[in-house]
Amino acid sequence: MPFVDRSDAGRRLAAALAAYRDQRPIVLALPRGGVPVAAEVAAALAAPMDLVLVRKIGVPSQPELAMGAVADGGVAITVRNERVIRLAEVDDSEFAAARDRELREIERRRQRYLGSRAAVPVEGRTAIVVDDGVATGATTRAALRAVRARRPKSLVLAVPVAPTDTLLSLRAEVDDLVCLEDYDSFGAIGFYYGDFRQVSDDEVLAILARFAPGAQLA
Repeated sequence: MPFVDRSDAGRRLAAALAAYRDQRPIVLALPRGGVPVAAEVAAALAAPMDLVLVRKIGVPSQPELAMGAVADGGVAITVRNERVIRLAEVDDSEFAAARDRELREIERRRQRYLGSRAAVPVEGRTAIVVDDGVATGATTRAALRAVRARRPKSLVLAVPVAPTDTLLSLRAEVDDLVCLEDYDSFGAIGFYYGDFRQVSDDEVLAILARFAPGAQLA
């Protein structure tokens, strides 16, 4: 396995991003799996860390199959996978209903993870978006567009592993893309980790507490 666990991946990703330390970047994690990865990056770059709240929109009859994604950035950003929508014969009202369910989950996560904590300002700064990997790219694309709408000076996507073709499709969304491992034949993100256990809400909260305004990083 290329990576022992998400922390190992984060430390290796941080080394690849070392040149950004002097640019006073902001690290933005996709919860939940991206949070332990992003924590290592933020600590190494002495950067503030925040979340990008994004959810896959699953086909109603097959929820694990993504027909799009939605991200919250003040105004919700929706990405549609027209091929999947067409093949699954999902009409506009079904898509909208599924999207709205995910927006409610985004709001639940906002209250759970962030509460009244103010968002870290992104405008005019280098924003580094971090996840534990990329699969189809739908959630990643929605997250990137939501961050781009906040007008960063530059936008960087940093992930440990991804399919080669998905990376190519995402390059137009960013100013820089850092990926440690990419594969033509991919499978699932978890295949590339020795330990890919689910990240809990409590783990996310504990990591965010380390990066709260005024907190001293251990």
